[in-house]
Amino acid sequence: MKGSQVTIDHVSKRFGDFIALDDINFTIKPGEFFSLLGPSGCGKTTLLRIIAGFEFPDDGAVLFDDTNVIPFQANKRHSNTVFQTYALFPHMSVYDNIAFPLRLKKIDKKTIDQKVKEYVHLVQLDQHLYKKPNQLSGGQKQRVAIARALINEPKVLLLDEPLSALDAKLRANLLIDLDALHDKIGITFIYVTHDQSEALAVSDRIAVMNAGHVLQVGTPYEIYESPATQFVAQFIGETNLFESTVVKCEEYKVPGKADIEHMVTLNTPALGLQAQLKGDTQATKEEDKNILVTDYEHTEPGQKIAFTIRPEKIKITLEEPDVKGRKDINVFKGIVEEPIYTGFQSKFYVRLENGTIVKVFKQHSNYQEDGPEIQWKDTVYISWSAEDGYIVEDINK
Repeated sequence: MKGSQVTIDHVSKRFGDFIALDDINFTIKPGEFFSLLGPSGCGKTTLLRIIAGFEFPDDGAVLFDDTNVIPFQANKRHSNTVFQTYALFPHMSVYDNIAFPLRLKKIDKKTIDQKVKEYVHLVQLDQHLYKKPNQLSGGQKQRVAIARALINEPKVLLLDEPLSALDAKLRANLLIDLDALHDKIGITFIYVTHDQSEALAVSDRIAVMNAGHVLQVGTPYEIYESPATQFVAQFIGETNLFESTVVKCEEYKVPGKADIEHMVTLNTPALGLQAQLKGDTQATKEEDKNILVTDYEHTEPGQKIAFTIRPEKIKITLEEPDVKGRKDINVFKGIVEEPIYTGFQSKFYVRLENGTIVKVFKQHSNYQEDGPEIQWKDTVYISWSAEDGYIVEDINK
């Protein structure tokens, strides 16, 4: 099987006065595992239903390769859909459920038997071939639904939150299997989910949606490390986000590196004063309200922006870090307001001296016989490199 390229060409959809999709426009590459990610009501399922042929847009087109499929009914498109609710026939065995699409096409019995067993093996259900759906676990039922969708050999497989009815551990295991299945068959997968970790784990690319708009399309790395908007930064994983004003933008040579970085100096009232003047005798307390962030957007002095710093990129220590001469390191002092131990890491909510709360994640890479080193109400220092912060959209736009 080979996947189709799917082009969403300026698609819009309204339900009365409600705008479900507003001029959606992007292309999914052949054979790609592509996720539509966003909160409930953002339009992702409506878009999937339009691709599938269960809904029709008010404007725009959907192309499979070079063919506009909008005029075609769902059963005339080279796609199949896997639903959250499995939609299996309860009176039929696994074998008969999977064989059903081929019997509708009046395929001969020998071919049906061969293909059913091929796809049952593909989804690892060989030992359950003649069981009824009520004898299967949720994960096994979903595997049957996937095999039934694939047996028609579609060029595009549409998956509408297929794992959301499963418990967390089963969901994680089936997600890995789904990714491996995609690698084996090579068709285009379009996967709808509201779960950021699912999308990041398996997608080649992701479209982040909100309120009927696509805010960013990119690889999991691009979406997480370089969010295009404040919404994307806050929706994907956890982050700290602060409104700031650009003071200046200049070249800066980071110690230990050959390249010259472009750094923007930000005035960020929410963070207050830094913990110390970093050995610069020319600095003033007013200047020490400023922080540095790597500049990729050619910001201008006076511009209102927002910047994000991920919790895992912030270091937390009991001792004040030695960063004399390192203007690119931002340092603040605070009190641990809430430590949360999660096994492989601890989450700290640190209250800075001006009252702002900053989230910090600390990985547990070594055995800790006496428990976490940093405790509730400890005085701590948090620090991060200018290269680890990232400027997002202009807050005035």
